[in-house]
Amino acid sequence: MIFEDLPTTPTSEELIDKAFSRAARAGKAKGGLEAQQSMLQTAANIISDNLENVVTAWPDFEYDAHPFYYELADAIVDVDKLRQSLSEVMWASRKAREIHEEYQPRLRKTDVDTARKHRKQAFARLADIVEQIDDHLLYINESRNDLRDLPEINPDEPTIVVAGYPNVGKSSFVNDVTSARGETASYPFTTKGIGLGHFEHDHIRYQIVDTPGLLDRPPQDRNAIESQAVSAIEHLADCMLVMVDPTGECGYPIDSQLELRDSIAAQFEDVPVLTVANKADRFETDELDEAVAADYTMSVTTDSNVETVLEAAVEAIGYEPELPFDG
Repeated sequence: MIFEDLPTTPTSEELIDKAFSRAARAGKAKGGLEAQQSMLQTAANIISDNLENVVTAWPDFEYDAHPFYYELADAIVDVDKLRQSLSEVMWASRKAREIHEEYQPRLRKTDVDTARKHRKQAFARLADIVEQIDDHLLYINESRNDLRDLPEINPDEPTIVVAGYPNVGKSSFVNDVTSARGETASYPFTTKGIGLGHFEHDHIRYQIVDTPGLLDRPPQDRNAIESQAVSAIEHLADCMLVMVDPTGECGYPIDSQLELRDSIAAQFEDVPVLTVANKADRFETDELDEAVAADYTMSVTTDSNVETVLEAAVEAIGYEPELPFDG
């Protein structure tokens, strides 16, 4: 996952202390003008290199981040603000190099006392540059902490997203069709987790995602952050399975469930949406209300038609793996 290996971003105070303490050790190893030159070079290099590493550790949101992760990140942090902070940090990195290039010649052909004076001036300017970007460094580290625990979802794998009201059997379905118990990971903006599982079909690995807290209630009940997270899922889903419980045992009337189904179908208009009536062991299929318009009925409890539904989702995706060029 593109955010999980982001390093901790130092504060301005930590970076200045690191640079100047290393510089002091470098100066003690030498004497005269050479000591002043070594101290300046060490301090400037540490500041410039560390700041550049802060920036290059992040993906380029425009080119490196999949739209799914871009929108998901933007739901959690202000990506424009983050990019601006990274830009300011890169400016400071270049500025540290410029200060080194400006002062280093002054330390070569002069007496030690004057060289020491110039070196202290350079140190003061280096410290000032780093202090100027303290707020940016703090925001970058806050963003890193918020993003590094995002669920490890591979947006390049064919993906089935399971939606529907709570207690209609979504999690049971995800757990039933995956080889291992569904992994659970929490979004930073909800206390609920998502269910994530994988299965193979014709030697192709598929990803199946359950999204409690996001796609289990009408759009008008979602907050702005959750709505943007749902938008991110639009980039992820290759097929939507909307599960309904015609018995109403889930605690929600079928009319409300169908309204949610219709709102999901409207939002994911470019994605195949299949309506699946679960708990078929508790109702007669021929008595199913025509308004439900279920594409499939199944019962996770009795394992009836579960494989049929899964194969239908796979067929709806129609994933064709890229084959190496056969020359």
